[in-house]
Amino acid sequence: MKKIITACFIICSVLSFSYAQDYRTGIGLRAGFSNGLTIKHFTGAKTAVEGILSTRWRGFELTGLYEIHNRAFNTPRLNWYFGFGGHIGFWNGDYAYWGDHGSSYTVIGIDGILGMEYNFNEIPINIGLDWKPAFNVIGYSGYWGDSGALSIRYIF
Repeated sequence: MKKIITACFIICSVLSFSYAQDYRTGIGLRAGFSNGLTIKHFTGAKTAVEGILSTRWRGFELTGLYEIHNRAFNTPRLNWYFGFGGHIGFWNGDYAYWGDHGSSYTVIGIDGILGMEYNFNEIPINIGLDWKPAFNVIGYSGYWGDSGALSIRYIF
């Protein structure tokens, strides 16, 4: 199964040479296990940077991502993307899922992202669904694979 997924990923990457960008910048909301704000800005035809400010367990996290976008299924305005980046987060241990009562946590780690988004033609709205696994390197270290969200952005 792992080989099939890897092969599909490589084939899609190689075959999607089309122009992926349908907007320059988008600002909006993310809703999932963590909720927050997102801003995505294209730096090239197929590359973008995304900043995410999210909250969970009465703490917050700031994430920066570099993303590669490609046309999905040869459908206009439908893109898939993948990328990587990092995060820093701050939590009060009294409220955090893993918290030692009375302790606060600062975490620093690395992130990946895999998603798909659609840009509406009639209105300046973009809707996306992604999975964003993370690994905390400093602080409460470990793998967090449950971060995914639905994002709705105003695009211009």
